[in-house]
Amino acid sequence: MATYKKRGFKPQNKAEEAQVEEHESTTAEVFHTLDESASRTEAWVQKNQNYILGVIGAVAIGVLAYLAYHQFIQKPKEASAANELFYPQQYFDQALANETAKDSLFTLALNGAEGKYGFLDIIEEYSGTKAANLAEYSAGMTYLNLQQYDEAISHLESFSSDDAIMGAMAKGGIGDAFSQLNQSEDALDYYEKAIAHSDNEFTTPRFLYKAGVVAMEMGQNNKALGYFERIKEEYPKSPEGVGIDALIGLAQN
Repeated sequence: MATYKKRGFKPQNKAEEAQVEEHESTTAEVFHTLDESASRTEAWVQKNQNYILGVIGAVAIGVLAYLAYHQFIQKPKEASAANELFYPQQYFDQALANETAKDSLFTLALNGAEGKYGFLDIIEEYSGTKAANLAEYSAGMTYLNLQQYDEAISHLESFSSDDAIMGAMAKGGIGDAFSQLNQSEDALDYYEKAIAHSDNEFTTPRFLYKAGVVAMEMGQNNKALGYFERIKEEYPKSPEGVGIDALIGLAQN
């Protein structure tokens, strides 16, 4: 067993000789302990090598399976779903621009036609894709326009997005549905969630205004006043900012 000794060092007396012997003995014990630990580790590895190789193999298979699934299943599924979404989205956009035929166009957007999928088909057939998530949003807004408020709430709650506009619009849409169902507390709650989701020139004054109106209907004038004053201070040039002084006056009474 190798031991450490400083080159050229010679003990001058018995005390120094004893220190050298003690140091060499301690060093030898350390290396002996390390040798024993290495031997035990090597023995354990040899004993359990089949298990270790099995675990490594399982991890490798899992990684390869995930990569294969993403490459050969999920990516083509995403592409196909995105293509399918284009068709009902056209009907949805046409419905927003065509007041007289909007109900029939919204229905086509939901259910599809001529062998093409609607939003509901995409949600069912392409679950887990980005297109299916967007279809939840569009289906919710479609039901909201068709005055089918429970269905609107269900689909909009299933939609998830960090996008500043769409995320806020989904929460505000749920607020609109609850408002139409005369569930004012729930409506106000979702309007507040829409306000908190993002701060922008489009959705924030829109839902501040709606939150203020619902709060006044509930007799919460102080809360309503806060919403209206925020519009006046932060978004005076927004559509909601026009005539906001009148609502501030009503909330102050």
